[in-house]
Amino acid sequence: MSHVSSLIAQDIGQYLEAHRHKSLLRFITCGSVDDGKSTLIGRLLYESKMIFEDQLAALERDSKKVGTRGDEIDYALLLDGLQAEREQGITIDVAYRFFSTDRRKFIVADTPGHEQYTRNMVTGASTADLAIILIDARKGVLTQTRRHSYLVSLLGIRRVVLAINKMDLVDYAPEVFARIEADYRAFAARIGLTDIVCIPISAVHGDNIIEPRGNTPWYQGPMLMEHLETVPVDDDLQARPFRLPVQWVNRPNSDFRGFAGTIVSGVVKPGDSIKVLPSGRESRVLRIVTADGDLKEAVANQSVTLTLADEIDISRGDVLAAADDPVPVADQFEATVVWMSEAPMLRGRNYLLKIGTKTVTATIAPLKYKVNVNTLEHLAADRLELNDIGVCELELDQVIAFEPYAVNRDLGGFILIDRMTDHTVGAGQLNFALRRSQNIHWQSVDIHKQARAASKGQRPCVLWFTGLSGSGKSTIANLVEKKLHALGKHTYLLDGDNVRHGLNKDLGFTAEDRVENIRRIAEVAALMADAGLIVLTAFISPFRSERRMARALLPEGEFIEVFVDTPLAVAEARDTKGLYKKARRGELKNFTGIDSPYEAPSAPEIVVGDADGDPDKSALRIVAELRRRGILSAS
Repeated sequence: MSHVSSLIAQDIGQYLEAHRHKSLLRFITCGSVDDGKSTLIGRLLYESKMIFEDQLAALERDSKKVGTRGDEIDYALLLDGLQAEREQGITIDVAYRFFSTDRRKFIVADTPGHEQYTRNMVTGASTADLAIILIDARKGVLTQTRRHSYLVSLLGIRRVVLAINKMDLVDYAPEVFARIEADYRAFAARIGLTDIVCIPISAVHGDNIIEPRGNTPWYQGPMLMEHLETVPVDDDLQARPFRLPVQWVNRPNSDFRGFAGTIVSGVVKPGDSIKVLPSGRESRVLRIVTADGDLKEAVANQSVTLTLADEIDISRGDVLAAADDPVPVADQFEATVVWMSEAPMLRGRNYLLKIGTKTVTATIAPLKYKVNVNTLEHLAADRLELNDIGVCELELDQVIAFEPYAVNRDLGGFILIDRMTDHTVGAGQLNFALRRSQNIHWQSVDIHKQARAASKGQRPCVLWFTGLSGSGKSTIANLVEKKLHALGKHTYLLDGDNVRHGLNKDLGFTAEDRVENIRRIAEVAALMADAGLIVLTAFISPFRSERRMARALLPEGEFIEVFVDTPLAVAEARDTKGLYKKARRGELKNFTGIDSPYEAPSAPEIVVGDADGDPDKSALRIVAELRRRGILSAS
């Protein structure tokens, strides 16, 4: 939708040229539930004559059918597009709208107010230049107001409009406005928000949105639209050093090889020296290629393909940067995370981390604290729940090129993805690289895994036994090791109980500790496999995510998952250690199968259990499978 300018009728060419050069302001509306965000934007569009006649007719019709204003127009319906929103009268998704005036173009994100949908608010705020935070004049500053303000600050939005709405319901009292403004400014100062414009409004009646309407003669500040049209838009991206995350290696034929992506900051010209990160290789830009022909210069926010003077190995996710001012690289960071999943974020669990065009594996190690958004206290925590905000350390499986989020949103902002479901579970920002990551380097050695294994006449692998307590994992693993030892093979058995006497004696049985328990064991097992051993591990390892993490530490074919498939009733009937009885009496918390879940493998390499008749038969089957896979020979 666009503002109807008189230039359209007079000179369409001049109008289009003027429109093309207008500045763009991206802003969001946020606040608590039912503060009037959708109504405000609807009123903005309506009073600025930014909706078409058929939309107005539909709005009038829908207002009578599903509106909340009786016979009056319900402006919120212009934004609340989902049926569920209209039935509940709330916004649960992010609604984007584009409009323009004679002075500026706008993209507005109407973000949800309900705490359950805070993750959607983060999505809308991630690209915004300004935030309109609404407050119900009857309620004042609420927890969700503070939460959204903290997120606005966290996401690097520095300009805020505090729209104190529903002034009509407090008789436009100036003392109410003054009290709320003072309360909010006191909180905002603690989180670094200082560029704040406070405006008393009534979204329903239109006060101080386009014009005063006469109900607030005591207010001498700008109208909301006036402020949005004139607030400076930061446009310093071109003044920053050149950065281009590679999105695609463009190789249409053997004569052309270019690197395509969107420039996130700076300027580049043919002949400029660039450095490829994280490899550190340098070259010069030969051409800047676009669909409309070569350019003499490209700037921030342009999508281009660069060709280089040298043949350099560059892949998607690498960053091209100015050679004299490159970005740093690291694999360990302090990061701030907003958690967006019903399942908690656990210390030691790993997730896919997508930053710019790069995707890597990240392990949470450890969670340092979470933030109380009301008091801004740092609270000790070992997990993040839905909508929690926390600071943690991240360990990546490879180095990445980055810049702190405060410097560059594109190279410092990331999302976390659950490896099993592919759902986005968190969003965050890199604060800085940990110093230890700069001091630790991989030391090459002359004797490698294959040489160690060949001297033992075998191939290394990890046999990962998983199943319920009492399923027979340790018994079967012990029998397998005895049979391999009799064949002259070099093995080591890591048993769950035994390891907890030493390496993992500091861990309990909470979900967080179970994750950390398996993370440590997976690392030890990988080291032993690197020594050329056949490693057997006998752990409940109840979560698929951690078993998948353990698998990822080893090359293809070296991780063999053995599911000891014993039904819960059978395992509980055995109860050789009396643990099930304790769990049933409530004396043993977080016991797998009783009050903590067991996630059975979806595609294990080997399945054994009661169907085999006895443990020795299961062990023979496993040894036979190792022979079939060539594990028991060095070839």
